[in-house]
Amino acid sequence: MQIVDRKNIEKRILYYWSKLYSMNLKAGKDYENLEKVIVILITDYEIDSLKEIQKYRTKWNIREEEYPKVILTEVMEFYIIELPKYEKYKERTKNERLNRWIRFMKEPGGMEMEEDKAIQKAKEVLEEISKDERERYLAELREKYILDQKAIEDAGYDKGRVDEKKKIAKNLLKLNMSIEQIEEVTGLTEEEIKNLK
Repeated sequence: MQIVDRKNIEKRILYYWSKLYSMNLKAGKDYENLEKVIVILITDYEIDSLKEIQKYRTKWNIREEEYPKVILTEVMEFYIIELPKYEKYKERTKNERLNRWIRFMKEPGGMEMEEDKAIQKAKEVLEEISKDERERYLAELREKYILDQKAIEDAGYDKGRVDEKKKIAKNLLKLNMSIEQIEEVTGLTEEEIKNLK
């Protein structure tokens, strides 16, 4: 499960898969002993490279470019579930069981009288964890960490953009460009630009 978009999830999922796959092969064993590895990634954000795909669950493996129906090997399989896409595209997914699991992930307390035994068990475990004061505290710390990370990233991103704009503005001042033109190019205020002199 990935909550924070670190802009490198495609590489990370391949890395995780390769680690799991290579752990299959014990010393002295043949490559025939390598077993299939399936990675399931659930994101709480939309992945930029998948924006044009109009479904919330995608399945990936290695295919030939001109013959996309030909799969090189069955040992590699990725499933990516983008939770924000669920509401938009849930009707396109015929797998009602998957839809129930997604609803459970999005609102675990909102599922009344669930008939699916696996989901019912997951709900019971979640309720048990919620009762345990220590586990609840750890869950709250994890949630706080995630929120803090998002805030830090947002602040760092914004600060980096402002610093870059100021750097550009300084160079434009050296070229004797007017403050009005620099405002238009950088989006900085007149006061911010004057303070750079």
